[in-house]
Amino acid sequence: MHRTIFTTPLVNTLLRAFSVGFLKITGWTVEGRLPSGAGKSVLIAAPHTSNWDLPYTLMVAFTLRLNIYWMGKAQIFRPPFRGLMMWLGGIPVQRETSNNLVAASAAAIRAAGGPLQLIVPPEGTRSKARQWKTGFYYIAVSAQVPIVMAYMDYEKKRSGLGAIFEPTGDIDADMVAIKAFYAPFKGRNARQFDAE
Repeated sequence: MHRTIFTTPLVNTLLRAFSVGFLKITGWTVEGRLPSGAGKSVLIAAPHTSNWDLPYTLMVAFTLRLNIYWMGKAQIFRPPFRGLMMWLGGIPVQRETSNNLVAASAAAIRAAGGPLQLIVPPEGTRSKARQWKTGFYYIAVSAQVPIVMAYMDYEKKRSGLGAIFEPTGDIDADMVAIKAFYAPFKGRNARQFDAE
């Protein structure tokens, strides 16, 4: 994986201090920690309803000392912002074309020489999504890494990491259980989040 803001030593230290301070001053609580054995993992990112999710996610990641990568639509990686978005941990995704994103993501996780948490929003968009995408599930299963339930609740100003979710192989039942975990959380644009 490419170098990011999280692997840039001095910048990482300064931005962690800023993030901890900013979240505290603005009333946010960061909960949980990366579970043992989840150094390499897939983090579900929900609800995802606003562009503000990215800066808050980055600050929470600094606070929890994570090494995150996140997937974003290819359009936000156009010049002159491509370098910055990649440095922030972004991985461009072409939504319009069929590609083997699951296999490529799983291979990148397996090949990583150290801790790496790949953040995947199951809605796949900030707009209201009726159907959650299952890429995060198959990436984790293929890479043989845990799924960690990461959340952001704008209503209660809390964000963090929940428990590890262990896939059973019954994806329909597993998605029901995952959505039940996320049902209480409110995104910035709460009406766009459907955890049913």
